[in-house]
Amino acid sequence: MVLYRRTSAGWEPGATWPAHNAFKGWTDDHQAGDLHSPIGVFTLTDAGGLLDDPGTKLPYDQSRGFTIGGTGFEGEPLAGSFDYVVAINYNRKAGTTPRDWTRPLGADKGGGIWLHVDHGGPTHGCVSLARKHMKELLLTLDPDQQPVIVMGDADSLKR
Repeated sequence: MVLYRRTSAGWEPGATWPAHNAFKGWTDDHQAGDLHSPIGVFTLTDAGGLLDDPGTKLPYDQSRGFTIGGTGFEGEPLAGSFDYVVAINYNRKAGTTPRDWTRPLGADKGGGIWLHVDHGGPTHGCVSLARKHMKELLLTLDPDQQPVIVMGDADSLKR
């Protein structure tokens, strides 16, 4: 993952962080439960997590509803994965908690795609970053700058 900032000179790259995406990679036609991350450009408007707000400028929903257990695809523990999340506005209603299940494109198109704390393996459809990078991202995102995420593999992003 590369964090870019728009300046008067154009888009300038900043921090670069390792990340995980979905177990089966990327797709142009995301479907519920397909274990792919959707390709596209999506706004980032809402955050939340099990832990207290670290000081983000995004609306933040701190809730026990972000508790997760179990293990991932490689046997890694999932506990703590939702300590911090940023909702990726793919098939969701912007301006609501990341836990909102409204799906404007229909339930079959999936949803609940987040940036969240990395658990050491692939995700169901989200993008995950190390805890320190998630916290840094939360402190960087500013709704006044209309942040977006550009998601996909290198070939898809060339289109």
